[in-house]
Order: sequence, then structure tokens, then C-alpha cells
Amino acid sequence: MIRSELIQKIAEENPHLYQRDVEKIVNTIFEEIIDALADGNRVELRGFGAFSVKQRDARTGRNPRTGEAVQVEEKHVPFFKAGKLLRDRLNGRA
Repeated sequence: MIRSELIQKIAEENPHLYQRDVEKIVNTIFEEIIDALADGNRVELRGFGAFSVKQRDARTGRNPRTGEAVQVEEKHVPFFKAGKLLRDRLNGRA
């Protein structure tokens, strides 16, 4: 599912809301999650999962084309851990 499909689905299930308002709501939620992660905070959505930021240390990698060793800088990457309810639904237990 992509963002526009999510917006469409929410708008269909809530006919009293305009689609442009649903779009603003969805975009605001995503922006708040992004801002929180950028500030180094953890975002937890009960029953769904938790977003956090993990640090990857600097390392020596390889250029796949030439096989040459290259230095890869340290970086921060988003990480998602699924909640119990989500895991249970994926495994057919709920």
C-alpha cells in the first residue's frame, strides 16, 4: 500500500471528511514521526510497532563493480520493530 492508497481508504471509510483533510492528517502524522526520529526519539504505536534510529558504525566496504575497498562512513538508519498484535495477525493468530 502506498500513501495515496492509504489516504483513499481512510477517506472512503470516513465520508464525513474531505479527501484533502485526510491527506493533511496522514501527511502530518508521517511528518511528526520523521521529526521525532530526526531528533533521536523513539515512536511507539501500540499494537503496531515501534520506530527507532540505530547507528551503524564506520566500516570498510567493497565496491561491487571493481572489488576495491572503500571506507563507509558511520550513519544513522531507521529501524522498525513490529508489535505483538501485528506479529500475531501476520501469523494468523488473531
